[in-house]
Amino acid sequence: MGGTPNIFDGRILVVAFEGWNDAGDAASSAARTLKDSLELEAIAELDGEYYFDYQFNRPQATTGDDGSRSIVWPTVTFFAPDSARLAVGDPNLDIHVLLGTEPSRSWKSFADDVLEIMQDREITAIVTLGSMLADVPHSRPISVFTSSENAAFRAELGLERSTYEGPVGILSVIADAAEREGIPTVSVWASVPHYVHATPSPKATLALISRLEELVGVDIPRGSLIDEAAAWEAGINQLASEDDDMANYIEQLERARDTVDSPEASGDAIAEEFEKYLRRHEGGKSDPRS
Repeated sequence: MGGTPNIFDGRILVVAFEGWNDAGDAASSAARTLKDSLELEAIAELDGEYYFDYQFNRPQATTGDDGSRSIVWPTVTFFAPDSARLAVGDPNLDIHVLLGTEPSRSWKSFADDVLEIMQDREITAIVTLGSMLADVPHSRPISVFTSSENAAFRAELGLERSTYEGPVGILSVIADAAEREGIPTVSVWASVPHYVHATPSPKATLALISRLEELVGVDIPRGSLIDEAAAWEAGINQLASEDDDMANYIEQLERARDTVDSPEASGDAIAEEFEKYLRRHEGGKSDPRS
């Protein structure tokens, strides 16, 4: 795993859940892309009878290619490299994935079950993926916020500590339980435009994948995601062109985002301008080179 930060040396678990933590299906899609690209196999499944309210997370009826009918139940699955790849020293053997539907009850017991599997697999660090609806424009790069409660991770990776207070999802519960057991956790969240909340957001999925690559040092093929993200953005542009109110609102979001991202607003730019000011006014004399 060349290029991986030293602090991530060890066995990493990437976690994502469908539901409250997964605006635009971005987080679960990113984890699923990672799982598929590494060809991970299911090694454990948490018992849905204990953790799901089936009136809230209903099972789905499906029809197979042969016309047979079956019921697909909501579940959470732990994926790992297969034993053959472990035996030959596959460089991706340190990546595991926990993926499924957010449980609707017994979260403390659920977190304990997850921790037990993690300890069996000797997981040494966790990356949780989430996506949230926000006042952001679809036409600009997707904002991704990375944080950690672990001081060593924050120092080495240059991360912030989240100051959020309020309702949390299962990601926060698992992260808290892991930190208490000495397993450090990094949280990665993408912002999804709230005005397109009803559709998957491949652009946000791409943003999470890019950040995940930076953190864990593994290449993740994009497949059709790049084309899907371009089509997603073009489709929203088309909708906005037919709706003046939507177009005006997006323009407001773009102006706000561009102001925040402008070079004039960056700390380095401000510091540089201040240095120029000091040079010009040092000793009451103007510096002709400035």
